[in-house]
Amino acid sequence: MTLQEIADALVAGCRSGDTGPNLDALYAPDAVSVEPVDFGDGRAAEGLDAIKGKHEWWDNTFEVLGGEISDPMPHGDDRFAVIFEMKTKNKETGAIDDMKEVGVYHVAGGKITREEFFYAA
Repeated sequence: MTLQEIADALVAGCRSGDTGPNLDALYAPDAVSVEPVDFGDGRAAEGLDAIKGKHEWWDNTFEVLGGEISDPMPHGDDRFAVIFEMKTKNKETGAIDDMKEVGVYHVAGGKITREEFFYAA
């Protein structure tokens, strides 16, 4: 897959709420996901299983009430960025928050090898 095809597939999955299949199809087995701060398990999730764990935690913790996901913005032939703006509800506390973050995705060998998220924590 080309960088643009990977980027378009990632955004389509995020917009449809069906991110699970994208993990196996688009991510390298040794991909790394990095958050801006440590929430208790370190900043980096290393490997596809750890990234799947992050997604499972998110799905179990938050309900997405609405929002927008930008089109992918390529940067050369090895990276792209996506802006996520969402209204979320914490399933445990009921707290509703507005969230805005930028995801930067690094691609090599036709797979996402690293994702980095930027937001005010």
